[in-house]
Amino acid sequence: MIKNIPGLYIVATPIGNLMDLSDRARETIKSADIIICENPKHSLKLLNNLGIKKKLIALHDHNEKLVIDKIKSDMQSNSIILISDAGSPLISDPGYKLVRYFIENNINITTVPGPNSIIPALQMSGFPINEFFYAGYFPKSEKQMLSFVSKLNNIDQTIVFLVSRHKIDRCLEILYLKLMKRLICVCKEMTKINEKIYRGSSLEVREELSSFKNNLKGEFVVVINQSIKEKSEFLGLEKYEKEIIKLLEKFSLTDVVEIVHKLSGKTKNKIYKWVLHIKSSHN
Repeated sequence: MIKNIPGLYIVATPIGNLMDLSDRARETIKSADIIICENPKHSLKLLNNLGIKKKLIALHDHNEKLVIDKIKSDMQSNSIILISDAGSPLISDPGYKLVRYFIENNINITTVPGPNSIIPALQMSGFPINEFFYAGYFPKSEKQMLSFVSKLNNIDQTIVFLVSRHKIDRCLEILYLKLMKRLICVCKEMTKINEKIYRGSSLEVREELSSFKNNLKGEFVVVINQSIKEKSEFLGLEKYEKEIIKLLEKFSLTDVVEIVHKLSGKTKNKIYKWVLHIKSSHN
């Protein structure tokens, strides 16, 4: 069994499928002296499944200083584990002040990486993710919702954010009104038996989800395709759209980019964006 050295361990836990917990994460949790978690009732289910009995300390946005004061004398001599309800801690979850305290006091800190919802959603979107913008959680009030989406309209990169099941319908409605030209991908219950990925316009995805309106579970991850604002950037490429659609049926995206590059003389970077846009539009 791994013997943890004193310090803080930021440990990722499964977002749905318990088999995603790594051996290292399991052993690190077993060896912990102190476990700090977001919701003890939720984390207790995971620990019971692992056959681990440990005392849990709850951490939320309003008690971080109290938790730091409580464990201050243990930091130099104990291994302290930070976990969230699911996925990688600190991504829209509490723990920032705790981590800063360890860093500022030169106390050992490390991470045990693993499951999260953001990267898998980006991977499954089919959108360019060499650059992306994480926007956090979709807000609660109507005014904040409208402001949130309006700000997204100014971001050209692929965008990803989290939405609760109570807000997903209104979120998609606002996206249609404000960003109707951008394609989206919505991921539901990732890694679970009922995992479902929806792709298309926000209106199309909303219509698909409407059949589950009374049985939506968990939280959703929404990915928005990068903006193609400057039509002039693609002047001369529009005429190849029909050919590109046919080529995509027979060749890989890379091969299609190469063929169109030879035909048009345009840069491969521009062609790649245009071909990907066409591919997403016709899925």
